[in-house]
Amino acid sequence: MASPSTLSLTSAFPSPSSSRRLAPSRRATSLVIVAQGKVKKYRQVILTDDIEEVGRKGDTLKVRAGFYRNFLLPKGKATLLTPEVLKEMQLEQERIEAEKKRDVVDIIKSQLNRDVDKRLVTVPEIREVGEYVAEIKLHPDVTARVRLNVYAK
Repeated sequence: MASPSTLSLTSAFPSPSSSRRLAPSRRATSLVIVAQGKVKKYRQVILTDDIEEVGRKGDTLKVRAGFYRNFLLPKGKATLLTPEVLKEMQLEQERIEAEKKRDVVDIIKSQLNRDVDKRLVTVPEIREVGEYVAEIKLHPDVTARVRLNVYAK
């Protein structure tokens, strides 16, 4: 004869086919908990914009995951540091440096009326308005210093 719990389940939940009756323990849904790995608290990011009190465009920073997820990512001010992104940023910086050197060499050529090889010119990193000093290697023993004044348009 059937147990009282089986009778109550079968009467409460009649199944369409009488041959496919399940035991009461199988009818209950189970809760599966999947353990996650350790959550990273910090993220390596590259800034895509200047952010006051955080850093400048192109800087690589280690920021808290929540700051990246809630502020930097939605506003598009940073991207995660991956090898592909790092390589792309380095190529961009090299292109900018080459352009700066070419511009400085062109200015020096026009003002001095002399040919200057761009490989011999060392230009400091120019990020803002101000005065900078570029060095031109004229000879292995002789280095000329040229003062550059950068103005805003």
